[in-house]
Amino acid sequence: MQPRREIRTRPEHREGDDASTAAFAAETPLGSARWSPEAEIGMRVEDIWDSLDQPQLSRGDKLNSCFDAIPVSSFPNTFGAQLVDIPSDATLAEAVDILSRNRINGAPVRNMDAPDDASWIDRYIGIVEFAGIAVWLLHQSEASAAALGADELAAKLGTVTLDGPGGGPGSAKEHKTAPSSEAEGAVAEAFGSLPSSELFRKTKVKDISGSFRWAPFLALQSSDTFLTMLLLLSKYRMKSLPVVDIGEGTISNIITQAAVVHMLSECVGLSWFEDWGTKTLSELGLPIMKTSRLVKVREDESALKAFRHMRKRGVGGVPVVDGVDKPVGSIMIKDVKHLLTASESDRDYRTLTAKEFIANARQSSGEKQMSIITCTKEDTVKDIILRLDAEKRQRVYVVNEEGNLDGLITLRDIIAKLVYEPPGYFGDFFNGVIPMPQNSRV
Repeated sequence: MQPRREIRTRPEHREGDDASTAAFAAETPLGSARWSPEAEIGMRVEDIWDSLDQPQLSRGDKLNSCFDAIPVSSFPNTFGAQLVDIPSDATLAEAVDILSRNRINGAPVRNMDAPDDASWIDRYIGIVEFAGIAVWLLHQSEASAAALGADELAAKLGTVTLDGPGGGPGSAKEHKTAPSSEAEGAVAEAFGSLPSSELFRKTKVKDISGSFRWAPFLALQSSDTFLTMLLLLSKYRMKSLPVVDIGEGTISNIITQAAVVHMLSECVGLSWFEDWGTKTLSELGLPIMKTSRLVKVREDESALKAFRHMRKRGVGGVPVVDGVDKPVGSIMIKDVKHLLTASESDRDYRTLTAKEFIANARQSSGEKQMSIITCTKEDTVKDIILRLDAEKRQRVYVVNEEGNLDGLITLRDIIAKLVYEPPGYFGDFFNGVIPMPQNSRV
């Protein structure tokens, strides 16, 4: 590959300098309302893209080469002035409060037993997410419901019941029978009591480490490239990636799928982005998830059933449909925070429907993201990126001409269509981290 040319940066602007303003406007990506660090990354990709004039290279090869030449240390800081982490000896109730107050879905867990000079791999024990807390609570509520009735009630649950006090994923048994209304009610009652229970108030974050995606976690070094980062966020299903400073043993940044999609939205107008982004969803092979695999709940079904579906199927969200199967809303696993922070009077999970849950969450917190956004297969990936970024969403549902669900597109799906993994690319990269069992992931 040819040496990269000097990147174009924002020219110094002096008041009244119309020529400078015009030149800057001409080089600013069309989708950017202002100059941004993300737009500057796009310009770096543009310079590399322009230098790759070998006709034998495909679009995918060129994009891989571009992103493999930029270190993740260039990615803009995503967490502001100070990283939010959670002490390993914090209770689940305290962790939920920290995540809610900071409006984040997950945070690194700092090992309070580690010495001051510990390396990052000993200083942190993982990342705790609302999803992990939700999975743990659902395990506990199903186990409690099973204990109330006996083995036949556990069989009716049609889901995981737990052996022993640990309640970890490794101690689960799977029942295949369909759940009954009695079993659903028992689980709802048990789940409703957990947020106010001593178990929730006293269980430490470190005690549910089995719900973490990785132990301690999968991290990037500042010298790793954008290509590595993009592959981990797509093919390897990571929702967020800490960037560690090996020398200091600290986390210098956390890169999320949403942050990458925001970066892409700032690159609209650049030739490399337009070459890829103006393709329709169908041309890029989207949606990946078809209707037959889509998990959904009716608006008159239990809200808790939506979360149980997510836990059982290992998905991050479900659409809510009306009586004629038209999508009317969306519930994400992170929305469990509305259940965990609700007042005790609002915790009647036996009767709370998906429709009521959405309405209550909107009223209590101003939550708008439970409304559903849709597209068609003829929309371009650029259109979808701009919508997802503008509305701060994780997914968009594809509908057909009749308005019925026809698939799902997530942030991960979009990133996965941007780059591909070359053979043998990662080598021994995954040495030193321990992936959790598949059924522990959400």
